[in-house]
Amino acid sequence: MVIHTAFCELLGVEHPIVLGGMAGGHTSAPLAAAVSEAGGLGGMGITGLSAGQVRESIAAIRAATDKPFLVNFLLFLTAEDAFAAALEEAPPVLSFAWPRRDQELGPYFERAHQAGAKVMFMAGEVDEVQRGAEAGADVIVAQGTEGGGHVGWMASLPLLPMVVDAVNPLPVLAAGGIADGRGLAAALALGAQGVLLGTRFLATEESPLHGNFKAAILESDGHDTLLSEIPDLASGLVWPGGMARARRNVFIERWAGREWELRAQQARAARELAEAREAGDADNATLYTGQDAGLINDLPPAGEVVRRMVEEAAQLLESGLPSLVRRQ
Repeated sequence: MVIHTAFCELLGVEHPIVLGGMAGGHTSAPLAAAVSEAGGLGGMGITGLSAGQVRESIAAIRAATDKPFLVNFLLFLTAEDAFAAALEEAPPVLSFAWPRRDQELGPYFERAHQAGAKVMFMAGEVDEVQRGAEAGADVIVAQGTEGGGHVGWMASLPLLPMVVDAVNPLPVLAAGGIADGRGLAAALALGAQGVLLGTRFLATEESPLHGNFKAAILESDGHDTLLSEIPDLASGLVWPGGMARARRNVFIERWAGREWELRAQQARAARELAEAREAGDADNATLYTGQDAGLINDLPPAGEVVRRMVEEAAQLLESGLPSLVRRQ
């Protein structure tokens, strides 16, 4: 089965399903390639990598697939040498998110276009997606607060149609709280041209996450995440206007209500986080997961996630939803 939208035509992919370019070791070349090989658009977060690592990452994806893929930059952290290296490698899609409010988007988008790449821009507020559209983005991603990692405050259900209306006729992808074909069908019904997933692809065979973190996603009932500034205070990195949605664990609970002390103990807390992440300690490391973790119950290959989503969504759109309509 195939669900083909204008987004698929624009990017040259078979299915309107995208792996979000999550940074910090949450994505990898094997994971990105697996999604692309299955007909979706694989993605890799390369913020924080050196110029050499950027080149190596893009080369590794290309060695594993000849299908389109994206690499993602967090604009407020983007280093010029790393960005220049990505432009030289000319990936099919350059994706951007989280600029500072005073940061111009046009120069980044123009350079990406000059390198032959399509431009994707993600935001969680209508005025920000409009800013991205005006700067020349080819695809907009509307990110709801249900997603894992850094998010805004508006839920996907109201945000998505608002963004679709605001940037029409640009194709819009829905992100946040989507983990199966029902979410894909719902996003299409709200006017999206596809979906971007994070948490669902973290719980796959190719995901670079430690096995204990994958197990924590499977154990989640979807109610065990919260929006907090604690992960950012501990890491010493403040994001421009976003809060972190993460699993509510021992580390979060230790510092909840004691953020003032966490600021004073930041260096120690950062070391503890790094050690816990290395050890796969899901109780004491930051685990960025969305509320859709409650929909995730297995660890399939990433390609299987793509195939399942398409089949489930197609069945809903072909027979499930039409069967509800009656002519009087």
